Amino acid sequence: MTWSESQLAWLSRARHQMVEDQLHRRGIADQRVLDAMDTVPRHEFVDPVLWQQAYEDHPLLIGEGQTISQPYIVALTLEALRLIGSESVLEIGTGSGYQTALLAALCRNVVSIELHQSLATHAEATLARLGFPNVTVVAADGRLGYPSAAPFDTVVVSAAAANVPRPLFEQLREGGRMVMPVGSPEVQQLQLIRKQAGLPVITVLEGCRFVPLLGDPG
Repeated sequence: MTWSESQLAWLSRARHQMVEDQLHRRGIADQRVLDAMDTVPRHEFVDPVLWQQAYEDHPLLIGEGQTISQPYIVALTLEALRLIGSESVLEIGTGSGYQTALLAALCRNVVSIELHQSLATHAEATLARLGFPNVTVVAADGRLGYPSAAPFDTVVVSAAAANVPRPLFEQLREGGRMVMPVGSPEVQQLQLIRKQAGLPVITVLEGCRFVPLLGDPG
């Protein structure tokens, strides 16, 4: 979509207000995360009919029964990863590509896996158009990870499951960090999972509600 100057100005103000009111004032302190979310245009990752809601603090539908996550939850996830810019990241659930773009702005490279081919194709085109060359989008079963590029410094899962899929934890390097919603469809926790001596060390970040992680549960 082509935006008018007045629309772009409104969207810029709305994005800055999102960062101040929804993120900074709620405790997000990582300045790199705040700067990325003040720069990456969330409105480019939603349907144009929803652009006026692009910077509101709630999920938005993106097709295939999937959503773009609430900005605060995205920021909380990114802050928990403690990215410094040199990391190789595996993302499960590309969706619209918004979180993928933020990860790309914060790390060295991202492999993002999306089960739905239509979403993967659209996200890949949007990311290329906006200038994120350090992203590889793959249409595949995210539960299996991406072993050919493992190990990863961090893993981000944008859909919920009762347990962390073993391949994802195995593809996380020793000392690495994973953030994933874990639980039932009704009750979920956003968990930070650190790999220490080959074992998971879990910290609960927040209660949450994500769409289910689809694919082969084995």
